[in-house]
Amino acid sequence: MDTRTGSPRGRLQRSWAWVDALRGGLREQVDGVVDAALGEEVRGRLARLPLRGGSEGVDPFGFDPQVARYAVVAARALYRDWFRAEVFGLENVPDGRVLLIANHSGQVPLDGMAIACALLLDRDPPRFVRSMVEKWSATLPWVSTFFSRCGQIVGVPENCERLLAMEEAILVFPEGSRGISKPFRQRYQLQEFGLGFLRLALATGTPVVPVALVGAEEQYLSVANLTPLAKVLGMPAFPVLPQLLLPGGFLPLPVRYRLHFGPPMRFTGDPDDEDHVLEEKVAVVRGTIQSMLNRGRKDRPGIFT
Repeated sequence: MDTRTGSPRGRLQRSWAWVDALRGGLREQVDGVVDAALGEEVRGRLARLPLRGGSEGVDPFGFDPQVARYAVVAARALYRDWFRAEVFGLENVPDGRVLLIANHSGQVPLDGMAIACALLLDRDPPRFVRSMVEKWSATLPWVSTFFSRCGQIVGVPENCERLLAMEEAILVFPEGSRGISKPFRQRYQLQEFGLGFLRLALATGTPVVPVALVGAEEQYLSVANLTPLAKVLGMPAFPVLPQLLLPGGFLPLPVRYRLHFGPPMRFTGDPDDEDHVLEEKVAVVRGTIQSMLNRGRKDRPGIFT
């Protein structure tokens, strides 16, 4: 008898080997279900993406293509089946580095998911989008890990510059939490834009593609924002959503998403210019997106159709 395998250490090693085998078997089953759910077309699109990973499949920003595959299953269901998204002007998104500048709305960042799905599922060739998320999200243990594994990055210039140097597509919401947490009475009224995206565009010579998403403003009907309570809890906003009191109210309303991509905009100048100089250029982008929103709302046949 091998005394080593009969020892406590040997039994522990056999136990861990059994756990690893079980975990490996479950992973294979889950991967099979995910592959079936994705379908041949989406698997083919994912295979065409120039994803960069390290020795363990995770890039320096924490992005894990395997985890992203799992997320795509749920994202595609929301994008295709729940919101029944329509996309206009996708040909305006160029290859190579690009900043996608969009309105932010809906209380929950499903608008970012929809824009990413549009470039992955409807563009040819497909592109993978890296979204700049609120710094506050990095303080949420589980959420921060999930976001990074799905390719999202904390919205600091250094991260964005590195990814633009890698010819990536970066999604930026210049309104930040001010936009996503608007009450219903302020729907489709763009809030103040930050200047950071314009400084990045000038510093890296990156084109700006304006994006207007119509529909998300109606998915959760916020009647107020309890700012004092949000500050106590360390949150950027605390919206009051009466629909959460209804059965199934945690789900967004099945509104129809309509995404509009405008022609690329190129700017010249010094990224270190005074704020008032950059504000004029930012106002052009903001005005363009507001016009796209107004036109999109006018042209849509209905909120749910």
